[in-house]
Amino acid sequence: MAANGYARIYQTQAILTASPGQLVLMLYDGALRFLAQARVALEGDKNDWRRYQVTNRNLQKAQNIIAELKGTLNHEAGGAVAANLDQLYDYHLRRLFEANIKKDVALVIEVEGLLRELRDAWAQMLHHRESPADRRSVA
Repeated sequence: MAANGYARIYQTQAILTASPGQLVLMLYDGALRFLAQARVALEGDKNDWRRYQVTNRNLQKAQNIIAELKGTLNHEAGGAVAANLDQLYDYHLRRLFEANIKKDVALVIEVEGLLRELRDAWAQMLHHRESPADRRSVA
C-alpha cells in the first residue's frame, strides 16, 4: 500500500514539474494506455460480460484525453497544423465512439496506430528541441 502512495506522489511531481511539451506527451501516453486496455478487453474472453464495462470505461478515458488535446489547440499560433490536428482529433473521437457502440477492436487498433504516430512525432520534436547538441549545431 505504501508503494502505491509513493508512486502517486512521484506521478504528481512529474506532472507538476513537466514542461508544456512533456505534458502533451503524457496525455498521448495516457490515451494510448487506455486504448491498449480497451483493446485487450475486447480481445478477451467472449463469455465475460465485464469486458464491455472495461472497454467502455477505457474508451471514454481515451476520448476525454483526446478531447483535452483538441481543446488545448492554439489555432491562432498553430495555423494549418492546429487545423489539421483538430480534424484528426475529431476523426479519432468519431472512430472511438463507433468502436464503443459496435465493440469493434479494429477501430480501436486503427486509432491506436494513428495516435501512436502523433505521439512519436511529438516525442521526436521534443527530443530535438530539448537536446543541447542540437542547440549548438543550429547556433
